[in-house]
Amino acid sequence: MASHIYKIKGMHCASCASIIEREFKKTDGVKKVEVNYGTESANIEYDEKKLNANKLSQKIKPLGYEFLLEHKGMEHNGMSEGGEHDHMMNMAKEEKLKELKELKNKVIIGIPLAIISVIFMVIEILIDQVKVLPEIPEIAETFMHHLMPVMATYVLFVIGRQFLQGVWRFMRFGKANMDTLVGIGTLTAFLYSFFVSAFENVLKPYLNTEIAYYDVTIVVIVFITLGKYLEARSKIKTGDAIEKLLELQAKTALVIRDGKEVEIPIENVVHGDKIIVKPGGKIPVDGVVIEGKSNVDESMMTGEPIPVSKNIGDKLVAGTINKNGVLTFKATGIGSETLLAHIIKMVETAQGSKAPIQKLADRISAVFVPIVLVISVLALLLWLIIGSQFLPFSQALTFGLICFVGVLVIACPCALGLATPTAIIVGVGKGASNGMLIKNAEILEKLHKVDTIVVDKTGTITKGKPEIIKMINLSKENDKKILEILASLEKSSGHPLADAITDEAEKKGITIHKISDFENIEGKGIKGKLSGKEYFAGSKKLLSDMEIKYDERAYKDLEKLGATIIALFDNKDLLALLAVGDSLKDEAKQAIKELHKMGIKIIMATGDHKDAAEKIAKEAGIDEFIAEVMPQDKLDKITDLQKQGHIVAMAGDGVNDAPALAKADVGIAMGNGTDVAIESSDVTILNGDISKLAKTIKLSKLTMRTIKQNLFWAFIYNTLGIPIASGALYPLFGLLLNPVFAGLAMAFSSVSVVTNSLRLKFKKL
Repeated sequence: MASHIYKIKGMHCASCASIIEREFKKTDGVKKVEVNYGTESANIEYDEKKLNANKLSQKIKPLGYEFLLEHKGMEHNGMSEGGEHDHMMNMAKEEKLKELKELKNKVIIGIPLAIISVIFMVIEILIDQVKVLPEIPEIAETFMHHLMPVMATYVLFVIGRQFLQGVWRFMRFGKANMDTLVGIGTLTAFLYSFFVSAFENVLKPYLNTEIAYYDVTIVVIVFITLGKYLEARSKIKTGDAIEKLLELQAKTALVIRDGKEVEIPIENVVHGDKIIVKPGGKIPVDGVVIEGKSNVDESMMTGEPIPVSKNIGDKLVAGTINKNGVLTFKATGIGSETLLAHIIKMVETAQGSKAPIQKLADRISAVFVPIVLVISVLALLLWLIIGSQFLPFSQALTFGLICFVGVLVIACPCALGLATPTAIIVGVGKGASNGMLIKNAEILEKLHKVDTIVVDKTGTITKGKPEIIKMINLSKENDKKILEILASLEKSSGHPLADAITDEAEKKGITIHKISDFENIEGKGIKGKLSGKEYFAGSKKLLSDMEIKYDERAYKDLEKLGATIIALFDNKDLLALLAVGDSLKDEAKQAIKELHKMGIKIIMATGDHKDAAEKIAKEAGIDEFIAEVMPQDKLDKITDLQKQGHIVAMAGDGVNDAPALAKADVGIAMGNGTDVAIESSDVTILNGDISKLAKTIKLSKLTMRTIKQNLFWAFIYNTLGIPIASGALYPLFGLLLNPVFAGLAMAFSSVSVVTNSLRLKFKKL
């Protein structure tokens, strides 16, 4: 069994998704299928021994749908390798732009015809009902009488061709969608009007032959086509996150082959290639710097505006931009292996997934069209049977036809089908452009319910890199000189904390000297000579062994910082005490405040000792902490919280926190550089920026709020629209909904849902 995503051509409403799903589910060899109207794609798991893309496409072609495949006989998997995936995405976009152009041309031709129809309609109302205009000359009336059927014929059979195709497929296969509803409604109005016009003298004794509905056919089709054009244009904007990610991909790479610089297509880059990137150039593939120094703009990947310094040994990510220096790097990740390719894949999969909240809308959409057909026929029959008891038959038939057409037109479930997927597409895309990768729509929905977050300390709340927290200078030398001596000693040491001291010295421009007679004192410290004088650096144990006096209280005060204490001394005196440890991330305190504002409790779980944990917890404003715990203890803590009824998220580095991340309702991996387990985590925050933890929760809340708004208005629209269109207000208020206004309402209901989803793009996180 293999799972693939395919783009589908011909989907016009939520009912289309249900029709395609049902067709594939009864196909032998298909194990699982999920069709998304918002992304116009299908995620299908099937047996490749029995089926392929062409066979699946042929299965739905008679129903008016097909896969976007390059040419007959060529199969593209929805998640194919590197450039092929890019190519398929471009094909889908080209198809959408082609459809948009066709709709635009129809609208440009249709709008003037609709305006003429509305003018004629208004003139008739002002003459016959309001009686504020005099009778028009007979020649003008005859002209209108002949022009309207000509315009209606063109609009129905040319502009509204797809609606007639929907009627034909319904008659042939029994599958009805939005096109079927609009087609039956407008065709009925047209045929009634045609027979009234053609057989006026024969029908005059039985019907009011002065009333025709050519204007309804024209205006309804034009308004709905206008709505489809605006909807298609808006939907293209909802998916621009993937387009922007695809634009990041370089087309070529400058590689060193046989000692020469050669520019080759990105597809021809192989592992181990030495690649040169000049200032302003895009990094073509993932790799490691082997020569040069520069700043790299990673903002499109991480959302961070400040360029990152890159030196020899640093990792580079495809799609980022080299700002100033020339870099030479070795290719380590190509094609679908790059972080950018993983992100594109994840975003597309997430945008095509369905949230649990969508299930109700899907169930309704699946049965909506058949129910609407029944309601429309019932409305017509009730007007003919009951209405004719109180009204002349010709008037009852007129009202019945108005209601029949009105119900069919207003009841389209497009707004309902678009409510969830459009918000998901925009929400997931916004997250990706800000360095927050959300696995699927289900996770997005879970996130907004989270009330407790368990965070790891090292690398999540803290920088995960040791640095000098505090220094007590007990000598006659200045701080700079003390750091110079200690850094020179530590430069020869292999201790994990040595880098913190040498980095600090380099940052301050302090010269590091070569040490003579260097010796590593096992488990205690180091010693060496600088300018002929012997110095020692090490622990309390080394101080005691050397019988050096020190202030026990000062030493204990430093230990309370939860850091490692390094003593610097000579043969006689203690020169300085330094506390070296992990410090709080700059953005951590504000991030915790933001989470608290959302009513979320923060618990820190760490394997570090209690003093260090307590210090960080107090500094960050964390509600609760547990220290000196093993991975199993973190897992147990999350289980206890879940038993208490809490919805728990776990944020950690994804390595030693793996069991806890898996157990939590939502696992959040705080990634750094290319070391990101995208597939294994529910949410991945690039660069491990904890401020984005709060932003991710906020994004989920905004997205869910948008979905609920969309669903509310879509349900209200259909719930109120159908009874009004069927004539429920006529007995009480004498009001009937003209199908023209039903068409206008239906057209703009979908547009309003997409527009509301697009508002997410401009929300501040």
